[in-house]
Amino acid sequence: MTIRHVRPRAVFIASTMLAVSLMLAMPAHAQFGRIVFDPSNYAQNILTAARTLEQVNHQITSLQNEATMLMNQARNLASLPFSSLQQLQQNVQRTQQLLSQAQNIAFDVQRVDQAFQQQYGNVSMSATDQQLVAGARSRWENTVGGLQDAMRVQAGVVGNIDTNRMQMSELVGQSQNATGALQATQAGNQLLALQSQQLSDLVAVLAANGRAGTLTEAERAAAAQQGREQRRRFLTPGSSYTPGNARMFNTGN
Repeated sequence: MTIRHVRPRAVFIASTMLAVSLMLAMPAHAQFGRIVFDPSNYAQNILTAARTLEQVNHQITSLQNEATMLMNQARNLASLPFSSLQQLQQNVQRTQQLLSQAQNIAFDVQRVDQAFQQQYGNVSMSATDQQLVAGARSRWENTVGGLQDAMRVQAGVVGNIDTNRMQMSELVGQSQNATGALQATQAGNQLLALQSQQLSDLVAVLAANGRAGTLTEAERAAAAQQGREQRRRFLTPGSSYTPGNARMFNTGN
């Protein structure tokens, strides 16, 4: 909608004032034929009309300013016609799903405490060699699973990079082309949400890598303790050897 401003009638008012001056200079009740003309009264009427026209012009200008103000307010209150919230939520859900699929020892405080008490605690001296081997294999599986989980989370986060790039480009364009304050604010808020999603991906990667590193170190510590126990058993004297008769060949006796 285009609003055309009415120009001030300066020329008209100036000519009107000149005409009034001329009329006032004429003698009152001048007669033109049979018509009696009162220049003073006529001049007052012209001045009244000029003032009325000026007031109308002021009112039109005021209405134009109010209309412009309302249009600006409407632009400032216009909502941004773009939302990246759904895509960002999907990215976060994919990363959370990868973390929830952690093998063996999940990201749960109680389960972590339970697993470390059972598998990474002190080696029982009464455990059989078969149980020691089974425990070592279980810890090795935890370590390998943790490394695989870390790489899966890394792959998922890398997969989000291209989506984040497109979202960032779209949001920056929306911010630059915003027609009002509300659209600019909404675009800025969505850019902040994109940064939050990227930070959550970074936290997920750090958590997965930290878990894998912790499992590796825990396996080494448990393996060292189990090695000391196995060495102790090897060096501990057992029952003495008792020699006996051995038959090399069947003599038929």
